[in-house]
Amino acid sequence: MKENSRLLLFTGSYASAEDNGVQVYAFDGEAGGTLKLLDSVQGIANPTFVNVDTAKNRLYAIGEKLNRDGIKEGEVVTLAIDPQTGSLTELNRIATMPASEAGQTTTCHINRDAAGEVIVVCSYHGGLVGLLSTDADGTPVRLTDTAVHTGKGTVPGQEKPHPHSAVFSPDERFLFVSDLGLDLIRTYRVNREAGTLEVQGEIKVEAGAGPRHFVFHPDGKSAYVINELNSTVTSFLYDSESGALKTAVTVPTLPDDYSYKNNGCAEIAFSADGRFLYGSNRGHDSIVVYAVNAETAELTLIEHVSTRGGHPRHFTVTPDGEYLIVANRDGNNLVVFSLDQATGRLTYTGNEAKTSKPVCVKPAVFPA
Repeated sequence: MKENSRLLLFTGSYASAEDNGVQVYAFDGEAGGTLKLLDSVQGIANPTFVNVDTAKNRLYAIGEKLNRDGIKEGEVVTLAIDPQTGSLTELNRIATMPASEAGQTTTCHINRDAAGEVIVVCSYHGGLVGLLSTDADGTPVRLTDTAVHTGKGTVPGQEKPHPHSAVFSPDERFLFVSDLGLDLIRTYRVNREAGTLEVQGEIKVEAGAGPRHFVFHPDGKSAYVINELNSTVTSFLYDSESGALKTAVTVPTLPDDYSYKNNGCAEIAFSADGRFLYGSNRGHDSIVVYAVNAETAELTLIEHVSTRGGHPRHFTVTPDGEYLIVANRDGNNLVVFSLDQATGRLTYTGNEAKTSKPVCVKPAVFPA
């Protein structure tokens, strides 16, 4: 990491509004990957995913609340970050997609464009993708459009649509939504003038795969999705001009002797240089490591590493590429691994932080 800078980690968790659902840690790579708690925030129910805007010193956390009919619906809470102290101050909260008699619209994922002009949320239970506008300070103003997914998949857990993540292409011309319930990745274009989501196309994965989280290679020429239900990763070659994906390979995330029926995949992320790809297994409770052929999008297994805690729902690679940090929901811990940038292999550092039901961990670099 650059001199005169500090790395902060922001975590979200399963929590009641009375619990400390969002936490901030100082991460010290020079000391071998230590974690020091700086602040905790109450008042948000189940802030299970967060997003950081370092340019505006903003943290966005999803939450949930009951509407007047007692049905759960999602909200976005905006917090100001003090980079020097790591403290958080709530600025605003806004409902995302109204719930209805059809069911809850709580959200599971939040993302934004690089300029912080729009925010996108996914409702797993509602089958919806929401687009929100922001003001000049990066504060969400209103919901401008909702994309509705319809249909169902082929296996239990796919009785209806389940959008699970929304990821912008590197040039932000397209938005890719992974729908676990429909076994597809749908491509949208954000019409910024109209404030709408416009469907551009979609690509199917294997029936019953359950695509969850999606990531682009750092060179922007390929993309990868981790499939929750059948414990695989599917890679695609990417045409940045048309926004089209072409399936390359699908590989298992598990050892041959472990059944996917006892596992559910979660997060996927690259090493800083794009040579290695990582995915999390909940059940096997491991991180799978692959070597990546950037030209063909082929993946070669390197190893499986125990996450030293149950249900690794999320993890992150530090911006300098030297560490990988896992959030184990059932282990109630954050676990730090060093990352060998020559081989991609992970080594437990001995550093952990105890925290209740962590399910998201996001790093951000600020001036020291």
